[in-house]
Amino acid sequence: MHQGQESAADNLPVVIVGAGLAGLTVALHLASKGQPVTVLAKRSLGEGATAWAQGGIVGVLGSDDSVDSHVRDTQDAGAGLVDEQTARFIAGNSAQAIEWLMAQGVPFSPDPDGPLGLHLTREGGHAVRRIAHAADATGKAIHDSLLGQARAHPLVTLRERWMALDVITDRHLKRPAAHTSCHGLYALDIDAQKVETLPARAVVLATGGVGKVYRYTSNPETATGDGIAMAWRAGCRVSNMEFIQFHPTCLYHPQERTFLITEALRGEGAVLRLPDGTRFMADHDERGELAPRDIVARAIDFEMKKHGVDHVWLDATHLGDEFLREHFPTIHARCLSLGIDIAKSMIPVVPAAHYTCGGVVTDLSGRSDLPGLFAVGEATYTGLHGANRLASNSLLECVVIGRTCADAILQTEAATRRKLPDWDESLVENADEQVVIAHNWDELRLLMWNYVGIVRTTRRLERARHRIKLLKEEIEDYYANFKVTRDLLELRNLVVCAELIVRSALMRHESRGLHFSRDFPYTLPVSFPTVLTRKARSHD
Repeated sequence: MHQGQESAADNLPVVIVGAGLAGLTVALHLASKGQPVTVLAKRSLGEGATAWAQGGIVGVLGSDDSVDSHVRDTQDAGAGLVDEQTARFIAGNSAQAIEWLMAQGVPFSPDPDGPLGLHLTREGGHAVRRIAHAADATGKAIHDSLLGQARAHPLVTLRERWMALDVITDRHLKRPAAHTSCHGLYALDIDAQKVETLPARAVVLATGGVGKVYRYTSNPETATGDGIAMAWRAGCRVSNMEFIQFHPTCLYHPQERTFLITEALRGEGAVLRLPDGTRFMADHDERGELAPRDIVARAIDFEMKKHGVDHVWLDATHLGDEFLREHFPTIHARCLSLGIDIAKSMIPVVPAAHYTCGGVVTDLSGRSDLPGLFAVGEATYTGLHGANRLASNSLLECVVIGRTCADAILQTEAATRRKLPDWDESLVENADEQVVIAHNWDELRLLMWNYVGIVRTTRRLERARHRIKLLKEEIEDYYANFKVTRDLLELRNLVVCAELIVRSALMRHESRGLHFSRDFPYTLPVSFPTVLTRKARSHD
């Protein structure tokens, strides 16, 4: 038995799936109040999306700023689908979130004359400078600090290379569905190739988004929609899955996987150009390069198709070598390693799937529809992002909801330890054709890119739905007959999320925010979130 499970019968651990900012925030708040926590990371502890975040985190701190201003910017970016109460709550707690991160040792870029002694930058869609950052590697700075705190805390158990399969509900205990709640989860110890049963006081899904469902993504390998798929299978509602944010400027290079080029670079004056050097953003939006991400991504997609090119150029050469090295050292170094000196040469960029604005429906304390099951971060729908996420709101949401989630768990009655059924592998065998998984994985990501990308049509969506249905049947058949592996579990989760994205997109008969349909090019005067409710089944 690992530390974290050796608790008294009335003090079961809280099991957190995901070791990014959302998961670690919940873990540290719980542990500080004496609650044992077990955190699962399906790869290494440093491979989540948090460590990849470059831009920063919103803090309503300056004398020229206000909660009202931040809420307005969030609503403008969210294209009429932002929940104002959620936006106001999260903006109102932003200063406290920044102060808590500073107390954890996060080394934000300083400015003696700035609020809290911090240097604040500006990104697209923001009216003022309100982004606290650590040069251009904010996520890594935050993650390193919080991970260090978690490693040092005696009540936090960190497990690398553990992947959750499914939450354990009353259905597994053969109880009436009307009394369903979450009692723990099944998780695969990847190295031991064994599925373990983990009882829990509560389960927190902090698994990130679904970027890997697309061929091109800025996301890490971990972004396979695990939490969204698990919650859906457990009967939870899922909302706004049609709104997938494509980051407009990711590095396009044959020797390098897609690498994010932060929006802050455009915030400091970098401009987009066609191969002949012509600027084009002014033709698409009066805000130019500082327009919201969905507009910039569609503009680049339009220009690439119009001119038959594989990428466009981001020009930061006029900012100068000294400025670029000081403010964007990570991007400067990475590009230089590939033979691109961004102070002298333009950067080849292409849009790529970046952020999932929808997810598991939760309240402002991370509660899902299933008692005992919580979710935080990119895996969720709280109403903050609406039809398009405002830059740097995502890290803020993780910290604010991470704290309220921990508080909500501590306020629930402590569960008693009960015998949970073990995972049954008696009727399955080792997989003998891994090529099936690899082929289905590639086919799914390509069809999502081609049919459910930045610009959509009803015919493409219907074709995607038909093929996804067949793929899902093949994958479920494979899952039922062979022992589970990480690749199989990720593929199973991705195909569920792909189906949810397509279903949501087909339900929205308009173009709004990140969802653009050629068949419905206009925005309706009134619109609502797309909420999917799963039909009850005896099994999945």
